Amino acid sequence: MKQAEKIKLFNDVFAPKSGEKVMILTDMPHNNIKDNETWNERRIMAKEWFETFKEMGENVGFSVVFSEYKATGEMNAPVPKKVLASISKVNIVIAMTEYSGSSSFGPVIMRKNSTTRGASMPLAQRSMEETAFKADYSLVKKYALNIEKILDRSISAEVFFSTGDSLFLDLRNRKAFSDIGECIKSGQFINFPSGEACKAPYEGSKDEFKEFGESKTEGILPVAYDEEIVKFVIEKNKIVELIGKSKKAEEMRSFFTENPSRRNIAELGIGCNPKAVIIGNILEDEKVGLHIAYGMSTFLGGKVNSDMHQDVCYSKGCPVEGTTLVLIHNDGSKTEIIKDAMLRYDLL
Repeated sequence: MKQAEKIKLFNDVFAPKSGEKVMILTDMPHNNIKDNETWNERRIMAKEWFETFKEMGENVGFSVVFSEYKATGEMNAPVPKKVLASISKVNIVIAMTEYSGSSSFGPVIMRKNSTTRGASMPLAQRSMEETAFKADYSLVKKYALNIEKILDRSISAEVFFSTGDSLFLDLRNRKAFSDIGECIKSGQFINFPSGEACKAPYEGSKDEFKEFGESKTEGILPVAYDEEIVKFVIEKNKIVELIGKSKKAEEMRSFFTENPSRRNIAELGIGCNPKAVIIGNILEDEKVGLHIAYGMSTFLGGKVNSDMHQDVCYSKGCPVEGTTLVLIHNDGSKTEIIKDAMLRYDLL
C-alpha cells in the first residue's frame, strides 16, 4: 500500500485531529509464547504505520506514541491493567496484536465519558493492505448498517451447512451491532479491517428466564480443524456434547470442561467488506460473510462472561460453508441473507 493510500485510509477511518494523541500498540512474544514470521511482520507493519501517523501528525498537529506489552497468549484473555490505563490517556489507539484484546479494550474505550476511540487488529497481516484495507469504506458503512437493521428485526435464524447440519439461533431480546469502519468519535471501537454486523443470541439467563424462558438455540455447529471436522451439539444456546473420537475432539472436550462459560454460543456475525477474501485469517475471513462464535458475549450485548471468544467462519471457500442463512423477523417474515455461502449484497 502506497504512502498516499495509507494517509487517505487513516484520515477516512480515524480522522486524527490537531492536539490529539495517537497510540500504536503491539504485543510481544515472551517465555513460552513463541514468535512467528507473521507476528514479526505485523510488528514491522506497526512501525510503518507509526511512521505514517507521525508524518501526518507533523502536518496536522497531533502526536504519536508506540507502545508494547507482553502477549497474553490467548485470544481475548485479560490485557494487563496498566496497558488499559495507558489506553484511556490517548485519543486514538490502534492495537496491532497477535492475541485479540477486544474484550478488554472495548469496555475501556466505550465507557461513559470516554475520550478514546480505537481499533483492534489481532492477526492483521500485510496482505490486507491490498485487500480488505482497500475497500470503499463508505460502502462498507452502508452495508453494515443495513445488516444491523435486518438483524434488529430478527428474533431467530436458521443456518444450513455444507456438511448437511443445521443450527437454529434464538435472537430474541438482544440488540444488533455494526462495525462500519468509522472511528472518528470518542467511544467508538471497531475491528479493523472492518465490515460486519452481529448479534448475540439469547442465552436464557437468570434475570430474563422468568419472562422469556429457556433459549431455543439448538442444532449442530460443525467446526473444521485442518482436515478434521468436530461437530458441536448445541442445546439451549450451549455446547453440550462433541461428536467425534479424534485427538482434537478430546482436546476440545477438555477445553470446555475447564471453563463451562466457553460453551456459550456468543455471536451471529455477518461480514460485509467486498474487498475481504478468505485467507485463513479470522480477522479478514469474518469480514467476508457468515461467522459464529462461542464463549464471551457480554461485549456484544449478551449475558455470558468468559475467558475467551472464538469466531468460526463459514463463508464461501472455508472448509465448512454456511450455505444458507435465513433470518426470521418478529412479524413472521423471512430474509435469506446468505445464499450459496455468499452474502446477498442485492438486499443491502
